[in-house]
Amino acid sequence: MPTKPAPIKKKPGLKKVEKAAPAPEPAPVAPPEPVPEPAPVTEAPPAEAATPAEAPPPAQAEGVPPTEDGETPATPSAEGDQAAPAEGEGGEAPEPEEPKAPTPPPPPPKEPTSAPLDLFIEDKNDTSVTIIWSQPEVVGSSGLDGYVVELCQDGTEDWKSANGEPQKSCRYMIKNLTTGDRLKIRVVAVNAGGRSPPVTLPEAVLVKEVADRPKVRLPRFLRQRYVAHVGDKINLTVPFTGKPKPVVSWSKNGQPLEKGRVNIRTMERDSILFIRASERDDSGVYEMTVKVDDFEDKASLTLQIVELPGPPASVKIVDTWGFNVALEWSAPKDNGNTEITGYTVQKADKKTGDWFTVMEHYHRLNATISDLIMGNTYKFRVFSENKCGVSEEAAVTKDEAKIVKLGIESKTPEYQEHDFTEAPKFTTSLANRATTVGYSTKLLCSVRGYPKPKIEWLKNQMVIGDDPKFRQICVQGICSLEIRKPVSFDGGVYTCRAKNNHGEVMVSCKLEVRQPVIVEAEKK
Repeated sequence: MPTKPAPIKKKPGLKKVEKAAPAPEPAPVAPPEPVPEPAPVTEAPPAEAATPAEAPPPAQAEGVPPTEDGETPATPSAEGDQAAPAEGEGGEAPEPEEPKAPTPPPPPPKEPTSAPLDLFIEDKNDTSVTIIWSQPEVVGSSGLDGYVVELCQDGTEDWKSANGEPQKSCRYMIKNLTTGDRLKIRVVAVNAGGRSPPVTLPEAVLVKEVADRPKVRLPRFLRQRYVAHVGDKINLTVPFTGKPKPVVSWSKNGQPLEKGRVNIRTMERDSILFIRASERDDSGVYEMTVKVDDFEDKASLTLQIVELPGPPASVKIVDTWGFNVALEWSAPKDNGNTEITGYTVQKADKKTGDWFTVMEHYHRLNATISDLIMGNTYKFRVFSENKCGVSEEAAVTKDEAKIVKLGIESKTPEYQEHDFTEAPKFTTSLANRATTVGYSTKLLCSVRGYPKPKIEWLKNQMVIGDDPKFRQICVQGICSLEIRKPVSFDGGVYTCRAKNNHGEVMVSCKLEVRQPVIVEAEKK
């Protein structure tokens, strides 16, 4: 029978042992089995290697059975001033530290991006301003975290962030502004390397509502080249819109207009370009600009002042033969500020001196004048032509062209008469036919020959003649024989014979006349 463990009495003056953590309550312990006597220890461990966990267990109190896990309960030492170490405190040896990996070299320093590009105002009203920009030209390996929009009052440098957190979008609306404030706005790109140089609007922005953006309403006829003649009065009206009233300015070929030559008169809704007497120097590209605060619109028109061209630079007679004269000339030095559209060539007989037009709207720089009169002497002149008309002066040939008389005899050539005679020849033969009793049929063939051959039809080698049952026709070499309502007797071999003074030829075919099929029901 197992004995009941005796209770352990506390000695006076024994200190209470503080444990690192309270041990869980043990489960109900079954009555312990009798503990066998321990085997004798053969070798004791060295004293320096012993650890608190490896220390020999204290002697088992007499009559005290071991616990469930085989350990005996701790008992106070003989001195009575210390308790046995708590279970699990200092019971394991510290593990050896693992060797640390070598420290990698520090990464290269990160650089900020370049400044954003193309910052401008997209829209604004009395409480907000919308700006837009482009991403930096150089971003770098560290990428781009976003953009910070900053603003401050004009005249100060107290910059404040408008968007708080950096944003990825290249467009931002600054809200909750005070009407009438004049603000400076800039944008900074941010990445791991820090802030980029800022891009700032060139001018401070006045927070003010734009009721109507400026717009130039260029008329349709001014969207193409406007052409006028030298001396014409130019009066071009260009409407525009915008609120408040836009500021209107004009330029010519990118330069400000010269006062005096061109007059500009701007009204509430349109601007007028006025020239009293146009000159060729007034030609060019005129640009009209309307501006309301930071918003503007532009439109351009091309004005071309033209006049009559000058005469060709030179004209000369190149060659003369028979009744013909070859001329050549060169383009005029002055084209009248527009392209040359053609030339007009005239001739004059030396006897009369009257000029007659030979060619108009001629585009080439050389021509041949024909049908001249034998024995006469001619001069020639050439006018230039553009969209304004024909040049006032002409280039005249210095030399004259004389058409020399030649001894010409008219001799009619002799021709041998062609022999068209030909023996008859069938170009289309007769084809075998089959017909039904009572149904008319027709036989066809074609023949040629000269003189016109005589046509005869034969049935079974017997001439048909003028039998009214047959109808014979021959027109333009097409020969036909119509058999009216044939009967079984009309079947056989039909022949067409053609003959003239140069020969005779025949073609034949077989005609079969069948009985109609009678249905058995009709027989009954």
